Amino acid sequence: MTNDTHHKLASREELRHRVAQWRGQGQSIVLANGGFDVLHVGHVRYLQAAKALGDKLIVAVNGDASVRQLKGEGRPVVPENERAELLAALECVDAVLIFPELDVRAVIRELCPDVHAKGTDYTVESVPERDEVLVYGGRVAIVGDPKNHSSTEFLRRQQNNRERKK
Repeated sequence: MTNDTHHKLASREELRHRVAQWRGQGQSIVLANGGFDVLHVGHVRYLQAAKALGDKLIVAVNGDASVRQLKGEGRPVVPENERAELLAALECVDAVLIFPELDVRAVIRELCPDVHAKGTDYTVESVPERDEVLVYGGRVAIVGDPKNHSSTEFLRRQQNNRERKK
């Protein structure tokens, strides 16, 4: 792992300090979140579009236990530290945080991003954390390409292919 990639991985406390520093420099903060279990082109397009909404992009990654609760037994396929490292290696990502909760509300309350970016499987009205963002005057944005890519669907296809070969 390069120093640059390692530097992007942060705790909540470290991120609070970075966000304060970035804001002091007049920079805007965008938050994107998800499981990112099997990184695919849809994730990359989502994150690149999110980055275009501000100066700094923070990616909050669901921890292993929360991915398991959300996606089911056998998930995640890729451990949280590796998922975070892969995301940190992307040029468009400025910081990565692993969070244990099922949703990102607590992270939003702590960091108060200017923009909370969600993928196209949501509408502005259906974003679960929308109310948390609106409380402090932030905004919610829907970004990325149409939801034609999915880690769950990718893994399902792989399983079907293995079963056909038997």
